[in-house]
Amino acid sequence: MARPQGALFGMNLLEKDGFSKKWKEATTYLEWKRKYASRLKKFKDLHKGQDCFILGNGPSLNKMDLTPLANYHTFGQNKIFLIFEKVDLNLSYLVSVNQLVIEQSAREFEAMNCPVFLSHTAAKGVVKDQDNIQRMHTQNIWSFYEDISQPICEGNTVTFVSLQLAYYMGFRRVFLIGVDHSFKQSGASHEVQTYEGDDENHFHPDYFKGQKWQLADVYGSEVSYHLANYFYQKDGRQILDATPGGKLEVFPKIAFEQALKMAQPKIK
Repeated sequence: MARPQGALFGMNLLEKDGFSKKWKEATTYLEWKRKYASRLKKFKDLHKGQDCFILGNGPSLNKMDLTPLANYHTFGQNKIFLIFEKVDLNLSYLVSVNQLVIEQSAREFEAMNCPVFLSHTAAKGVVKDQDNIQRMHTQNIWSFYEDISQPICEGNTVTFVSLQLAYYMGFRRVFLIGVDHSFKQSGASHEVQTYEGDDENHFHPDYFKGQKWQLADVYGSEVSYHLANYFYQKDGRQILDATPGGKLEVFPKIAFEQALKMAQPKIK
């Protein structure tokens, strides 16, 4: 479905620095379109009709035996590599679009053995160009986009980006785990703070400990999840939430053990 490419539209040129900001966005977009967009097309319908798991980074991951996931297609997100000290997930893909996370994790992303999908705007000049790094353009009008070789929307949560990727790859069913959708925080959504003490919002105490992070936009994320649910259902696909104790109420809930029985393992 063709939609406006938001990186080139919607900027008020009368704003202070409006022209320079629009010019920078336009040149970044054109660089992405010329160098990276076509590389994403090889993932179109790569897993058509198959199933996958998308892993959030909530504390609920510590309540689950994740070992069986090595046999399934999986999308890890952001600093999921911190869990590798406990379990080898044999990730299929990793996704990150937040600028702070990408700056903090650049070397880890470069060392991954699976394709890593990053926001080009956030990763430009931070993450090296190499075979495993895939760059998306994530500045766009708020909607669900079926074609990742065109600009897409971040939707206030990296999980929304992963859902768009999974859709583009043709996955029929997506099982969410670790999407707790609950945060201990004080301040405005997207406000940048330094996390003091152990990180209670993620599966690892060092996730953002002593580092900058952006406060979650819980309501904005829910709007995006409803969009994703609509597009999946419209195409006869399904998103199921297998997060134990998760607070998200958008998708049908099932137990993680049930998800493992339902999901199709990787095709050898």
